Amino acid sequence: MLNMIKNFRRDEDGAVTVDWVVLTAAIVGLGIAILATVSGGVSDLAGAIDSELSTMTIASY
Repeated sequence: MLNMIKNFRRDEDGAVTVDWVVLTAAIVGLGIAILATVSGGVSDLAGAIDSELSTMTIASY
């Protein structure tokens, strides 16, 4: 029983899992922050492209 407790204390598999969860959460949070920052500019640019294309005329020969 004492050996089992010592082995449990030395086992670091759970610590690695926690590290990966924290890293994944940080990457997801960074992605969401970038999306929130860029989405307004992309929407404005799409609107400008739409209005420019809608005013163009196609010449027929």
